[in-house]
Amino acid sequence: MLDKPVSRPNDLSAYWMPFTANRQFKRAPRMITGADGMHYVTDDGRKVLDGIAGLWCVNAGHNRPKIVEAIQTQAATLDYAPAFQMAHPKAFELASRLTALSPEGLDHVFFTNSGSESVETALKMALAYHRAKGDGGRFRLIGRERGYHGVNFGGISVGGIVANRKMFGTLLTGVDHMRHTHDLSRNAFTRGEPEHGIELADDLLRIAQLHDPSTIAAVIVEPVAGSAGVLLPPKGYLKRLREICDEHGILLIFDEVITGYGRLGTNFGADYFGVTPDLMTTAKGLTNGTVPMGAVFASDKIHDTFMTGPDHMIEFFHGYTYSAHPLACAAALGTLDTYADEGLLTRGAELADYWADAIHSLRDLPHVIDTRNLGLIGAVELEPIAGQPTKRAFSAFLSAYHDHDLLIRTTGDIIAFSPPLIIGKDHIDQIVDRMTKVLTALD
Repeated sequence: MLDKPVSRPNDLSAYWMPFTANRQFKRAPRMITGADGMHYVTDDGRKVLDGIAGLWCVNAGHNRPKIVEAIQTQAATLDYAPAFQMAHPKAFELASRLTALSPEGLDHVFFTNSGSESVETALKMALAYHRAKGDGGRFRLIGRERGYHGVNFGGISVGGIVANRKMFGTLLTGVDHMRHTHDLSRNAFTRGEPEHGIELADDLLRIAQLHDPSTIAAVIVEPVAGSAGVLLPPKGYLKRLREICDEHGILLIFDEVITGYGRLGTNFGADYFGVTPDLMTTAKGLTNGTVPMGAVFASDKIHDTFMTGPDHMIEFFHGYTYSAHPLACAAALGTLDTYADEGLLTRGAELADYWADAIHSLRDLPHVIDTRNLGLIGAVELEPIAGQPTKRAFSAFLSAYHDHDLLIRTTGDIIAFSPPLIIGKDHIDQIVDRMTKVLTALD
């Protein structure tokens, strides 16, 4: 597969690319034509080491036989089944497999097609749950500064990345935001969870006192804020959020689109931190990035609240044409089999120390103001160029790809790493060696 030549398209104008500097890209395209294991292949035949698991999603590595076979077989057997008032067996098989992996009490799964849709679903579940139990005065949703929860209106409303919000009007009403947890003054160059900042969880109390806690339906946070640049929760922070939510009858939603399926060396971030939310959103690693799919995990108390009234009536007026799509379910089952066969959901824990040493070995290179890690996630934060934010990290991205055959991800002036969980120590050494060369030469 990696050696198969693929010609470059001769017209790039029709495709408006997402989250991309379109004009820059189309002047100098970075075209991927194949993938296998830990590597992508480019249209000019180079093998590029994947340092970000595609887009935080290819946890089992590329071109995995069981996943490929599952998709091919399903496409030839059942291409589509109606999602409303009908179903197919693999949807139920997958839901059962997932709840067997989830934290205790999250026993029900609602299927979506992406992380963005999972977030929208969870927010709607939270609002509808309170109304269903006669507490419709709870309408407020609380997010966090620098949080990323997809790109639909609910997600960008509770999200806290300014560039994702500023062009789209007033967004949802009744939304507020806690402060983020990133504190370079106290926590720079920390290995694992930062020591300082548990008190930031009490920002939820401030917001609750401002609005009256009886008006708040739910709080949504990423256990680790990935897309904003790997912002880690201080020790005890998530447990404190859980306590405050319990005290005031507020639902806690974990957005585990990135931290789910082995990224921290556990099934989910909830397992790593020992905190169980009421709702948990997932996607990405669910199908290893092969077929779009998301899943929202719900607690018994939420699910069962809806299961009342005449049994011929729809309990929750929400869903998607492609919910539990047969190909997506097959891909997910093949992915879960691959994770289980190779112990990938815990591999991050086995490599965590080696990975931490590698990430922090970059701390003394030019322009580096922080290095941080957790599980198999890492980040290098760079000092911005005065008056030109994001340019230094973007230059590092281009240099890594074009000059050193390494794919990294940048957000702002932060370089993020989230490699496939099949990564070996030799691959980690390659990432460090190539990044050392990139950063040493960076202006």
